[in-house]
Amino acid sequence: MSDTPPDDTRAVVITVSDGVSAGLREDLSGSALEGLLVDKGFTVDRMVVADEVDEIAGAIKDASSSAQLVVTTGGTGFSHRDVTPEATASVLEKEAPGLVHAMLAGGLEKTPMAALTRARAGSIGGTLVINVPGSPRGATESLEAVLDVIPHAIQLLSGNTQHH
Repeated sequence: MSDTPPDDTRAVVITVSDGVSAGLREDLSGSALEGLLVDKGFTVDRMVVADEVDEIAGAIKDASSSAQLVVTTGGTGFSHRDVTPEATASVLEKEAPGLVHAMLAGGLEKTPMAALTRARAGSIGGTLVINVPGSPRGATESLEAVLDVIPHAIQLLSGNTQHH
């Protein structure tokens, strides 16, 4: 099993933040995730949306039409504006709870606050979708917890189901 994606594998990082979408804050988490994915061999595009269910769901659907991986950052907490998991659940075709469990386990090794995540993961057609927290550290640590299995998941979603 390869831990690098096939050539020309596209990822889209969607930052979910009222502050970033309004131009009031810098997108540190999106930048950190982009760097991590580029280092792993992905071609990365970025999007920013406000904390609105319809905007988030629409961005995920749009991104899934051209990318093999969609990572959202932000909106996974308990604030009344945190609606990323609900938006994600509304567009997923299949859930991937094992990825969420792996991110949670990795996070709990570093901070008890990881238990507060409401992240979702799953697929839309041939695209893997993963929610990670909005802080740069939480975002990168969560993605790092599953990064080595993502290329295999992408291969499976593309129809390459031969066992390696």
